Amino acid sequence: MADPYSILGVPRTASEKDIKSAYRTLAKELHPDRNAGKPNAAERFAEVTRAYDLLSDKDKRARFDRGEIDAEGNPAGPFGFGAGGPGGGMGGGQRGYRHDGFEGFGQSSSEGVDLGDIFEGLFGGRGGMGGSTAGGAGGPGGRRRPAPRGANATYTLKVPFTDAARREPQRVTLADGKTIDLKLPAGLVDGQQVRLGGKGEPGPGGFGDAIVTIEIEPSPYFERDGDNIRLEVPISIDEAITGAKVRIPTVEGPVMMTIAPGSTSGRTLRLKGRGFTRKNGERGDQLVTLLVDVPVDDADLRARLEGWRETRDLRAKFAV
Repeated sequence: MADPYSILGVPRTASEKDIKSAYRTLAKELHPDRNAGKPNAAERFAEVTRAYDLLSDKDKRARFDRGEIDAEGNPAGPFGFGAGGPGGGMGGGQRGYRHDGFEGFGQSSSEGVDLGDIFEGLFGGRGGMGGSTAGGAGGPGGRRRPAPRGANATYTLKVPFTDAARREPQRVTLADGKTIDLKLPAGLVDGQQVRLGGKGEPGPGGFGDAIVTIEIEPSPYFERDGDNIRLEVPISIDEAITGAKVRIPTVEGPVMMTIAPGSTSGRTLRLKGRGFTRKNGERGDQLVTLLVDVPVDDADLRARLEGWRETRDLRAKFAV
């Protein structure tokens, strides 16, 4: 394989972001799905992906830049090609160089180099060339390493509060312009990630995955409490005293709720199955807290209460 920097069309000083951007542009341009009947495009696509795999790995890129490995990821110069000193020797602590101008496999030392390890990296077996495969063999017996899959793609999906509680399918637009309807999982929480297999970047070993981070948007009046949903509902004095039926919102739509006579502020009513779905498929509840709203400067109410006084000691429990 040629120089990976040249293949991606980036300088050696390119940042990780520049390398990824160049790869994505070329991968979309050369993808086999867009180049039917052009065998050279498939070969070029694989070459571009191999170059990206090497340069996107910080360790491999550093080793390549130092000349320790070649563009295929194999140890460079196992026989000390192109020695740096007179007579072809590598004495004096100088680094060796290959004839193609790339740095060699490292500095000489009194400890020497274990050629068996080098052969194993090159040919898939210690000291032997049998069973080698193109592109670098993997483990014992020269088995080929699986071709790398494409990179994962990340997305953020904002979901309305009520949609999250009802688990309404959400439409996601991918980088290639395609859309999918994502089914929200049971037990959904804010910040949860959902993996979409094969919806990421292309690669010689297949597509990577898409990782979708779900952000549940806040509601103007609902508040989540675990799997339950809390709602504060103001009621009037006459509704609290005589009782009433009031219309309140739920994530499933408005319902009529009965207020019992003599209801006080802070009383909490429960609507079963109107909360978030748990992992076991059951749903939490909606907890409705009543708040008695006392009007300010209501002359008619003041006149009606004129001469009336509460005879109960409402604060007797404080013993003060």
